[in-house]
Amino acid sequence: MQRRLLLVSNSTLHGSGYLDHCQQHISRFFGTNVKRVLFVPYALHDRDAYTRTARDKLKTLGYEVDSIHEASDPVDAVRKAEAIFIGGGNTFRLLKSLYDNQVVTEIRTRVLQDGVPYLGSSAGTNVATVSINTTNDMPIVCPPSFAAIGLVPFNINPHYLDPDPHSRHMGETREQRISQYHEEPDTPCVLGLREGSMLLVEGHKATLLGTTKARLFTREKPSVAT
Repeated sequence: MQRRLLLVSNSTLHGSGYLDHCQQHISRFFGTNVKRVLFVPYALHDRDAYTRTARDKLKTLGYEVDSIHEASDPVDAVRKAEAIFIGGGNTFRLLKSLYDNQVVTEIRTRVLQDGVPYLGSSAGTNVATVSINTTNDMPIVCPPSFAAIGLVPFNINPHYLDPDPHSRHMGETREQRISQYHEEPDTPCVLGLREGSMLLVEGHKATLLGTTKARLFTREKPSVAT
């Protein structure tokens, strides 16, 4: 398997700008062979503004950006992409747009078979997994399936928050919600990816990067800090 993924929990970390906290990892990930990156802004409503943000940032790192929403043929754009970056926003809107534009299978093929590097942030990280069942987002639209691109055999919960023992909030914690997800049969592991952390996947090897680490949830087993 040729996959190379950089799955980031969040694009903006408190006290820094867009992708600032992970820009060195992005530069190492794309390297010098990548010249142009195909950006997928489907998770936000204003795709033009979102593309400008991504284009301006990646240009400072030495990469030109083509946006899939500007292409006359999204499938062809994926087929020609040197690298793919799917940004954050609403995961349901993002996945529905990926299905609507018929690029789910094409992205999977390019990444898993052709080795095209895939950068995801937040919602873009969610759709790289088995399903979007562990997203934090509201279902503002309904995709035809919750099944995602399936670039890794587990799910991720970006922006993961540990329970606050001093909080008076009576709603479920993130850990409780993931436990409820695992009450259903045949559910994959979930990596709770805290803000400031990211996962580098190379072939069958996954390496946790960043400063805040993560927590791994497995059905019918205690969660494990990583």
